[in-house]
Amino acid sequence: MRIVVALGGNALLHRGERPDAAVQEANVDRVTTALAALAHEHEIVITHGNGPQLGLLAGESAADPDLRVPYPLDLLGAQTQGMIGSLLARSLHDALPGRRIAVLVTHTLVRADDPAFDHPAKFVGPVYPPDVASSLAAGRGWHFAADGEGRRRVVPSPEPERVWETDIVHELLKDGTLVICAGGGGVPVTADRDTGALTGVEAVVDKDLTAALLAEDLEADFLLILTDVPCVYSGYRTPGQRPLLGATPGELRGGGFTGGPMGPKAEAAARFVERTGGPAAIGALDAAYEIVHGRSGTLVRPDLPVE
Repeated sequence: MRIVVALGGNALLHRGERPDAAVQEANVDRVTTALAALAHEHEIVITHGNGPQLGLLAGESAADPDLRVPYPLDLLGAQTQGMIGSLLARSLHDALPGRRIAVLVTHTLVRADDPAFDHPAKFVGPVYPPDVASSLAAGRGWHFAADGEGRRRVVPSPEPERVWETDIVHELLKDGTLVICAGGGGVPVTADRDTGALTGVEAVVDKDLTAALLAEDLEADFLLILTDVPCVYSGYRTPGQRPLLGATPGELRGGGFTGGPMGPKAEAAARFVERTGGPAAIGALDAAYEIVHGRSGTLVRPDLPVE
């Protein structure tokens, strides 16, 4: 099968860990172990989140006295694609000797008039105490939203319209190359109506929604969304919590998953299944092989036709 894998943003940097390079290098081995078995049997495209890494770079850029203006989010996103892609490629190179592996910095087309630009909602970076968040908001003009007992920066997250380099990814796959691309949802850009010129925008595209769009355009057989929980839970973190081992797009959308970290994952899985008729699944990183073979995770299947 051709499988598009969407790695969660915390795959290389877990919540609460120090953002040191050595920590991320150690964590990448766990990712490689989880994906190598799949790569032996299937054609793989890997996408990944970048929230912790992007937040780190944004904070460093904003505090750098040598910069007149901090680096914009689109360029910082490009930096994270290269950094995380390199870590993944090096580890996979050792686990899959002889396999062609390519890291591709990709751009994701968005609409300049997307209403998300007026409603920042995408979490990036660490959790701050409320007083620190208030100071950063006043000093840097950042927007914050509650995340547990603390606050995290939120930025615009427009809808992905197209991964600009999809044709290149397709050609690499035909040559037997394992491709790592669309990191952090891709570098968000708009295109001039007359000239087609691309311009970066201050935003972060949701990586799961980009992965679903990429999987559709690549005619993938399976969309695999990996996170830090074994499956989707109905009534998550309530006394009535129960695992949801199978669902249709309609059931996902009606299950109260629109908010929080599971919302974009559920929507991405629903879109891919609706638009292609193929399966998608959501589950834990360490169970990637088991999920694809139907022994773990939440499998999302098409709605039954109405008679």
